[in-house]
Amino acid sequence: MSESQASYHFSRWIFIRILAAIYFIAFVSLWSQIIGLVGADGIIPAKDFLTLVQQHLSVERYWLLPTVFWFNSSDIALHFVCASGTILSCLVFCGWVTTPSLFLLWLLYLSLAAIGRDFLSFQWDVLLLEAGFLAVFLNVPRLRSRDTRNSSYSREVLWLLWWLLFRLMFSSGVVKLSSGDPVWRNLTALTYHYETQPLPTWIGWYAHQLPAWFQSFSAGILFAVELVLPFFIFLPGRWRLTGSSGIIFLQVLIFLTGNYCFFNLLAIALSLLLIEDRFWPARWQKEAAINGKPWPRILILPLCVFLGVLSMLPLIGSFRLQVTWPEPLLQTYRFVRPLYLVNGYGLFAVMTKKRQEIILEGSMDGVQWKAYEFNYKPGDPMLRPRFVEPHQPRLDWQMWFAALETYQSNTWYVSFCYRLLEGSPAVLSLLKNNPFPDQPPRYLRARLFDYHFTDLATKAKQGSWWWREYSEEYCPVLLRN
Repeated sequence: MSESQASYHFSRWIFIRILAAIYFIAFVSLWSQIIGLVGADGIIPAKDFLTLVQQHLSVERYWLLPTVFWFNSSDIALHFVCASGTILSCLVFCGWVTTPSLFLLWLLYLSLAAIGRDFLSFQWDVLLLEAGFLAVFLNVPRLRSRDTRNSSYSREVLWLLWWLLFRLMFSSGVVKLSSGDPVWRNLTALTYHYETQPLPTWIGWYAHQLPAWFQSFSAGILFAVELVLPFFIFLPGRWRLTGSSGIIFLQVLIFLTGNYCFFNLLAIALSLLLIEDRFWPARWQKEAAINGKPWPRILILPLCVFLGVLSMLPLIGSFRLQVTWPEPLLQTYRFVRPLYLVNGYGLFAVMTKKRQEIILEGSMDGVQWKAYEFNYKPGDPMLRPRFVEPHQPRLDWQMWFAALETYQSNTWYVSFCYRLLEGSPAVLSLLKNNPFPDQPPRYLRARLFDYHFTDLATKAKQGSWWWREYSEEYCPVLLRN
């Protein structure tokens, strides 16, 4: 079958519904944390941030920080936006008012990303925004999506989503090599990865026990998937199917060994777009097509060319080459940057070789200290690493990043500590326990510990998943007045 005859009706149909499920997960996951993160008594209050921006910027603030929270940034507004996103994602999943709902989902998630700052700056957040924006134009522009076999879609937008998947995977391989990190180049990076990644799973613990030769072999397979298979995206038929299968296989392995929110699910959804209808069971495809015409090409073609050209900047940037781009192109890229229409990708460019955890402890007298336990990040060495994906405990994730830097580099961390000294219920709800239920502690300290996975023998004898040793103080002891 020629490329012009190949159809992707069912792939488009299932992609839209998986995307709706991902939006649902993203909004519900964030809803459970939003007040503690950016609420009025949260770690980095949205209202304070927007007030500060308003004091320094004029009307351009609405473009540089695109968010509906300019109208209202109260806790009620935060709940309303998360609830709206949850409802809209259900509408898309059911095929009701799909296109308007997809646009509103993108707008609401963009609004949350604008005020979430450190807590919504992950690659899967911007990937969701980029894929979600393109999905608006992949779908038929009508209110009601009735399933029939008389449908069409914009092949240019489909190609742009394939191009997004290519950039996601290929850049992930390129940044590992262009960073110059020797452990990637000598294929030993995975001997560190399972232990030092932000939130490993218990399967990741077992993967860490595998012999060094297998870790090197796995790293070679990883590079093959990230650097070779993406080119299969642009080949017809079974070549494209092979590329899709390989990428999905890698995403499943990542899903099993580490908690990366909805990232793997979103990458799989993009990979499913590569599968032609003829490769899906015929009985599945009865409800796959949408009655209606695609967006007019007079709109779609300029949009695709515009985004395709802009996307070259972050892609070429992943090679770390000195490229002199035309100034108008750079200005245009900077102008649309707040909308996250095109983004750079590539995780773990430099492998973290040492795992340190911040252990927070409070005290009433400065002598007896009690530890704050987090829900998912390593703390008690006896606790088994957990599966938490596709939910993302964003504070737990940020604590991993904080341990890689100094407390001075993380203003949110200092605010977090002061909220604990105040006994903020919203912030305490983000933690597993509150060792001071009657009144907040007077003192708060943070110590760094080096964490390592135990080996099979130690695990069998002691039952511990980690062993740790004290490293140093993370920041000075804080005192509540």
